[in-house]
Amino acid sequence: MSASHFQTAPEDRVGMGQRLAYGAGAFVNNLLSAASGSMMIVLNLGLGMDPRLVGWLGFWPRITDTLTDPLMGFVSDGTRSRWGRRRPYIFVGAFLSALSFIALWSFDPDWSTKAIYAWFLAFSIVFYIGFTIFCTPWVALGYELTPDYHERTRLMGTQNFVAQLAYVVSPWFLWIMNSGRFFRDASGAPDQIAGARGLAVVLAVVAIGLGVLPAILLRERMQQLASAESGLKGALGDKTREFFHGFAETLRSRPFLKLCAATFLVFNGFILISSFQYYVIIYYVAKGDQALGAQYAGWAGTIGGVATFAVVAFVTWLATRIGKRHAFFVATAVAMVGYALKWVCYNPEIPWLVALPAPLLAFSLGGLFTLVPSMIADVVDMDELKTHQRREGMYGSIFWFMVKLGLSAALAGAGYLLNATGFDVALGGGQAARTITLMRLCDAGIPIITSALAIWAVMRFPITEQKAHEVRQELERRRGRPGA
Repeated sequence: MSASHFQTAPEDRVGMGQRLAYGAGAFVNNLLSAASGSMMIVLNLGLGMDPRLVGWLGFWPRITDTLTDPLMGFVSDGTRSRWGRRRPYIFVGAFLSALSFIALWSFDPDWSTKAIYAWFLAFSIVFYIGFTIFCTPWVALGYELTPDYHERTRLMGTQNFVAQLAYVVSPWFLWIMNSGRFFRDASGAPDQIAGARGLAVVLAVVAIGLGVLPAILLRERMQQLASAESGLKGALGDKTREFFHGFAETLRSRPFLKLCAATFLVFNGFILISSFQYYVIIYYVAKGDQALGAQYAGWAGTIGGVATFAVVAFVTWLATRIGKRHAFFVATAVAMVGYALKWVCYNPEIPWLVALPAPLLAFSLGGLFTLVPSMIADVVDMDELKTHQRREGMYGSIFWFMVKLGLSAALAGAGYLLNATGFDVALGGGQAARTITLMRLCDAGIPIITSALAIWAVMRFPITEQKAHEVRQELERRRGRPGA
C-alpha cells in the first residue's frame, strides 16, 4: 500500500516548536559527543601522549557509558513521578554532563603522563554517567511523541536537522584549540591545552542552556499509559529479574537487531577512521602543517555539516515516498560514493578538493539518524503488542548500548590502527610513503565495507507502513483510546 493511503491525523502532528525543543536535545547530544572525541587529539598532538593511551582513554569511559545505558533505560521506564518518566532525568543530566566536561579539561599540563591519564579517565567516567542520565530518557521521549508512522520520520528529520548544527561548528574545534586567537595560557602564548580548557567552558554553557529545553517544553504522551504499569517499587530481587527479562526480551526482537547492526556498522565504521581524516589531511594534503591541515579539515567538515541539512530534508521526504528501508539504501549508497572519492580528492596538489566528498558523506549519518530512530519507534509499538508494556527507554538504551560497545572498541582500536600504519608524530610531514598510503586506505576503504554490510543487514527489515498501521490499530483497540 502506498504512503498516500494513510494520512497523518491532526492530533498526531508534532508542532514545530516541540520538534525544535526535541532537536535542542539532539544538538547537545551531538555537540558533546563530537567534542568528547575530537578534542582528545590534542592529548597526542599537544602533550605527545601515545595514541594507544589516547585510544584507551576513549575506550574505558565509553564502556562505563555502555553498561549504564540499559540500566538508565530501565529506571526511566519504571519511574512514576508528577514530572514524568523522562523529563526529570533530562534536566539533571544536562547539568551533570556539562559541569563534569569542564572538570575533564581542568588538569595541569605540567603533570606527569600517568597523572593526566588518571585525571582524564576519572572525569571521563563521571561525564559519561551524566551523559547517560541525559541522553537515554531524551531518546526514549522521542519515540513516544507521536504514534504516526510518517510523523515519526518528520520528527526525527527535524531533530537531526537541528543536531547537524553541532557538526557545522565541531570541525573547527581543533583549529580553535590550535590558533591561540581565543584561548591562551597564563603567559599569553597560544597553547592547545589552554584552548581545550576554554572551549570546554563554552560548550558546557551551551549544553546546559539548550539541554534543559526538552525537559521544560515537551510532554510525555505515554505517561498515563505507563502509570498503569508496574513502576520501580518492589523487592530488589524482583526488579533485578524484571530488568534482565526486559533486556533479554528486547534482544529477541529480530527487526530491532537488524537496526542495531546497521547502525553499529555505519556509525562505528565511521568512528574507527574518524581521526584518520585529520591525519591524512594534515600529513598528506597539508604536508605536516598542523594549522593549515586543521583549516582544510574545518572547511571540509563545515561543508559536510551544511550539506547534511539538505540531506536530512531530502531523506525525510524520500522516506515518505519509497519507505524508510529503501530510503536507507539510497542514503548509504550515496555515502559510499563519497568515501571512494576521498582517494582522488585528498590531493596535496589541489588541496581544496577535500571539500568535494563532504556533501556525499553527509548522506551517511544524515540518513542513519533520521531513519533508524523512526524505525525503532515502530518496533516499540510491535513490542507493546506482544508484551503489553511501553519500553521506549529499554529499546533506546539497548540500541545505544550496542552502538557504544562498538564505539568503545573502535576508539581503542583506532590508536593501534594508526600505529600499525607506521605513523610517528615526531616525523611531522616526513611520514613514510607506506604510512601515508595505509592511512588513506583505512580512511576511504573501511567505511565503504561497513556501509555495504549495513545495507545487507537492513535488507529484510519487515515493518512497512502497512504493517505499522495494522499494529497501531490493534493497540488502539486494546487500549480503548483511539489516537493513543
